[in-house]
Amino acid sequence: MARSFTRMKWVSIFMIFLPHLALRAMAEDGLVPNGDFETSPSNGFPSKALAEEGPTDIPVWKSTGTVELVRSGQKQGGMILIVPQGRHAARLGNDAEIRQDLTVEKGSVYSVTFSAARTCAQLESLNVSVAPASQTIDLQTLYNVQGWDPYAWAFSAEEDKASLAFKNPGMEDDPTCGPIIDNIAIKKLFTPDKPKENAVTNGDFEEGPWMFRNTSLGVLLPTNLDEETTSLPGWIVESNRAIRYIDSDHYAVPQGRRAVELVSGKEGIISQMVETTANKDYRLSFLLGHADDKCKQPLAVMAFAGDQAQNIHYTPNSNSTFQTASVNFTAKAERTRIAFYSVYYNTRSDDMSSLCGPVVDDVRVWFSGSARIGLALVNLGIVILGLLWVLA
Repeated sequence: MARSFTRMKWVSIFMIFLPHLALRAMAEDGLVPNGDFETSPSNGFPSKALAEEGPTDIPVWKSTGTVELVRSGQKQGGMILIVPQGRHAARLGNDAEIRQDLTVEKGSVYSVTFSAARTCAQLESLNVSVAPASQTIDLQTLYNVQGWDPYAWAFSAEEDKASLAFKNPGMEDDPTCGPIIDNIAIKKLFTPDKPKENAVTNGDFEEGPWMFRNTSLGVLLPTNLDEETTSLPGWIVESNRAIRYIDSDHYAVPQGRRAVELVSGKEGIISQMVETTANKDYRLSFLLGHADDKCKQPLAVMAFAGDQAQNIHYTPNSNSTFQTASVNFTAKAERTRIAFYSVYYNTRSDDMSSLCGPVVDDVRVWFSGSARIGLALVNLGIVILGLLWVLA
């Protein structure tokens, strides 16, 4: 009996401290606690949306202002509210905010992936922040016909505690209007080592934001001019529209499991500053392809390398969805800008509205001499294999 009592006492102590231990647990890659808003409030999910001033009971999250827990299929007037995934999501009214505290590694860079949809207003936006960093993301452009888009935003952890907040900065006549958010996930990022004889960081785009396997829309990377804090290590988005980060589970990717699709025409520019030696000859090479997402052709990119720019069209090949392209240039300084944007504004042929574009992958910058040697070695290998096949 005494042993049973002792065991019960330790279980009770463990249960008391369990919530505190959970709060101190390091944030893991993937969905944040109740990031999909599917955890039931203490009094159950409401039959109608919550629309009240003051804190709203959404488990794990702290809220201020008019915050609604909306459900899939819910109507407002003649409009059906869009819930990106699952059955529930959060909607933020005028100046409303939800916030969650996370334990992170000080000095590390994290990317936050989330899904967002606008409701009543055309000019809705969403501010995402981890103090002192913040960014307001414009939701006016809808990149696909499903009514919502996944986005990614990055921050550098200045402390071991991060308060992740989403706020609607808008002030609409209807206080219940505002963006809907869902599927909030986090991922700790690493900057890949540069390959030998390649000056480009993360040129294969394998390191990037969290992607949900059950989401076929990729992840949009909005404007970001901070090369040290970016959801796509090594790269920045220096234009006012987003590019799309895609995976091989849902798209045709030239190499590996990740690539980028340039979906915003000349308004979606991705770039990187690479280390070079002044007055040396270099070659920028990359794979240019089609995402196999019913994107209407023609597809073309404008590729920049220092003071050189070249318009390169994707040429369909029945045996492949990609081709190799290159630009030769002479470096003028110790750092050279390389950049890409889509020449055309492309849409999908099946709905005529979803934005799409050419795919870029496996970006390399190397001494043009090294490139010639590498090509010669490849050709020599092909010849040797051919001879061995004949001799066999």
